[in-house]
Amino acid sequence: MLRSSKKDNTSSKTKTPSAKPTSSTNGLNSLVNGTEVEGTIKSESDIRIDGKIQGKLLCNAKVIIGPTGIVDGEVNCKNAVIEGSFEGSLNVDELLNVRETAKINGEVSTNKLIIQSGAVFNVSCVMGAGGKSGSSPIILKDTGKVDGPGTSSSK
Repeated sequence: MLRSSKKDNTSSKTKTPSAKPTSSTNGLNSLVNGTEVEGTIKSESDIRIDGKIQGKLLCNAKVIIGPTGIVDGEVNCKNAVIEGSFEGSLNVDELLNVRETAKINGEVSTNKLIIQSGAVFNVSCVMGAGGKSGSSPIILKDTGKVDGPGTSSSK
């Protein structure tokens, strides 16, 4: 019985290291409403901001700025969903999703862009892989108007 017990422990130890990286990459960081941070934040996993950040956010995953979230500064990330306020420089490697409650002012660089009707989008925008403009369309959901340099209008 002792031998079979040791074999079970050995096999479970072998499986544990492979499971750890998967769980750490699926983590979600959260900055709750009422919390304010100044400086530079670095994250390897998704981050949700419902509080306020003034400074730089470097994220190798998705950034979500919730309806009460405010970011003033620079954000570099893989994907982003903006429901709150952003002012500054926003660099998104893949998809930027701007929801109807969003207010964005500044400079935006992204590969793909979705803007919902009702969003405030006052930016200079560069689109496409590698920062080359013209390779991806601006997508408007519902009907509405999107104002800003380099954007299109629709009724």
